[in-house]
Amino acid sequence: MNCLSWNCRGLGNHQRVPELSDLVKAKGPKVIFLMETWKKKSYLERLRCRLKYGNMFIIPRRNLGGGLALLWSNDLNLHIRTFSPRHIDAVINLGIDDAWRFTGFYGAPEVANREDSWSVLRHLGLQFVLPWVCVGDFNKITRVDEKSGGAVRPEKQMQDFRDCLDVCGLKDLGYLGLPFTWCNRRYNEALVWVRLDRAVATADWILKFPTACLHHLPGSSSDHKPLWLVSDDLQTRFNRAQKPFRFEAIWLKDERCEGVVHSVWDKSSSGDPVSKVLRKVGVC
Repeated sequence: MNCLSWNCRGLGNHQRVPELSDLVKAKGPKVIFLMETWKKKSYLERLRCRLKYGNMFIIPRRNLGGGLALLWSNDLNLHIRTFSPRHIDAVINLGIDDAWRFTGFYGAPEVANREDSWSVLRHLGLQFVLPWVCVGDFNKITRVDEKSGGAVRPEKQMQDFRDCLDVCGLKDLGYLGLPFTWCNRRYNEALVWVRLDRAVATADWILKFPTACLHHLPGSSSDHKPLWLVSDDLQTRFNRAQKPFRFEAIWLKDERCEGVVHSVWDKSSSGDPVSKVLRKVGVC
């Protein structure tokens, strides 16, 4: 797994394309997911050629804003399954035992449309059962400590996002780097930092890529930081045995342990019995 995700807020900025080119050269991602491209197909085709990627799928911009693009290398067996202005869903290694699922996601920035975003994500969660990772700008936080400065986000909005992730069996992969991915850049006024961008995955995807790690990369040309999701076992993952879940006895000494288990196991979940258990274990 080697993926780059970035809300670039308009690729027309003269600094953003060189910065993206430098990131591609340094990280060598097999997949690039871009949000808020703001550009026409002809411009994005020239970008694809400049970055030397063999394949690209585009969700056109709406009026002068929006737009999504997924680029991937020729040596990656990737098939687009579904798409919308909010997502591009793909299967990698379709038809073989090693198949898994990648979704680039862009949540609605408007609070009034936030529930539509979660409806899209819940619908994707019901499509089919494969190890699944979802990366992008969700435009929402799950906890108050994912925001610094500005007004406190309503608890209900955060709970709605957490509930959606739980229903889909998606677990936050965490990150390395600075804790926030977006800044309002009002350095002389009320500065606000928020973790809007993230990667989430199902328990079976995490077992498939146990060393996968999300990096918050430094970036200067956009108000969002690029995300780099990479596994350090790229050459050996096909032969790596899956690690079984192990319960750690020391967890029982934490007074929160029983409450966490009860809160997860008492929630209803869709799917077959094995998938339900895997999701609940992942959430725990």
